[in-house]
Amino acid sequence: MVKAISYTLAAIALCIGLFIFTEWYLDKQFSEFSTALETLYDKIEDKTATREDGVAVRTLWDDKKGKLQALVPHNDISYIDYWLSEACGLLYNAEYELALGKIEVLIEITKNLPDAYTVHLENIF
Repeated sequence: MVKAISYTLAAIALCIGLFIFTEWYLDKQFSEFSTALETLYDKIEDKTATREDGVAVRTLWDDKKGKLQALVPHNDISYIDYWLSEACGLLYNAEYELALGKIEVLIEITKNLPDAYTVHLENIF
């Protein structure tokens, strides 16, 4: 009986630790990506952004998404890929006003997406 209770408590502690680590990790990854997007947004606003700036953000995202695929559904990752590809294409053509809108959407996604995978009562029920 004592063994079963101790195993159960150990499993609960492990799950809680995993939930805390996952939440921290998602926040960290999306925070870094969001900072890069905000920097790109400022450059686009000043009309000094180049295609290389977009490629640098895409490279950062490619590195992040490789690590996030175990925690975030592929649909959400491909959604960010889609918006980022559109923004980079618009930067390539120097269409700053349109690219600005795409980056705004990406910034909102990166702020809201990690909250969808945290342990909150509204995410469970």
